[in-house]
Amino acid sequence: MTETGVIQKSPHPFTKTTLIEHLVALGVQPGMLLLVHSSMSQIGYVPGGAVAVIQALQEAVTEVGTLVMPTHTSDYSDPAPWQNPPVPEAWQQTIRDTMPAFDPQLTPTRSMGVIPELFRTWPGVFRSNHPQVSFAAWGHHAAAITADHGLEFGMGEQSPLARVYDLGGYILLLGVGYGNNTSFHLAEGRAGAGEIIRQGAPIWLNGRRVWQWFESIDYDDELFPQIGADFEQVNPVSIGTVGLAECRLFHQKTAVDFATDWLRNHASG
Repeated sequence: MTETGVIQKSPHPFTKTTLIEHLVALGVQPGMLLLVHSSMSQIGYVPGGAVAVIQALQEAVTEVGTLVMPTHTSDYSDPAPWQNPPVPEAWQQTIRDTMPAFDPQLTPTRSMGVIPELFRTWPGVFRSNHPQVSFAAWGHHAAAITADHGLEFGMGEQSPLARVYDLGGYILLLGVGYGNNTSFHLAEGRAGAGEIIRQGAPIWLNGRRVWQWFESIDYDDELFPQIGADFEQVNPVSIGTVGLAECRLFHQKTAVDFATDWLRNHASG
């Protein structure tokens, strides 16, 4: 959506103070560990844009809380199966040979939105060292959540998603739906869903840039909206608005456990 479109749909500016009030009304509390998936354009016109949104989230959870956001880089992957857009086969080895190694400080996100792209560079933010499915975090548990992100099965047991699960975190869908809920990928691994595939990316290894192959699940979010809809029928989900954005706040462990069972039952059915 264009900036003009955002202004036209907004009845008034949604200030940082207003956003904090909306977050608190939704159920965000000081000290909360919050995994945030977001769409800036859905919030409406915010003076200061993504800066104000991040500040509002920080002030809502306070310095004793923790914010986590996905900072994925899907382009840091084997170019052979790329579709959006595809590249000529003759280019693929050149891409593998020359793409700069993933660097948590330098490598930008891809198709994640303006809020996580700004958040990854924010003072005091840690970013995990995975070339495709990194997460960034700020606050009390930030270092622990982003440390030792395993290369293989990057949204599995050695991922920030699993650390959020262990720490009893919450998920905030800020203007996006369950299709964006990366925590359901943790459930895919636990349910044994998804084909195991070979992936690759350029990384730093022993001080030099290498192309590293590794195993991953062929993660698939096609079923996530249905899982989310079924989850809401039997579990508590706080639904409200932040600015104009429809939002959902819920416990991550409850959602992952539900999705794990759902996927097991779906596969067996």
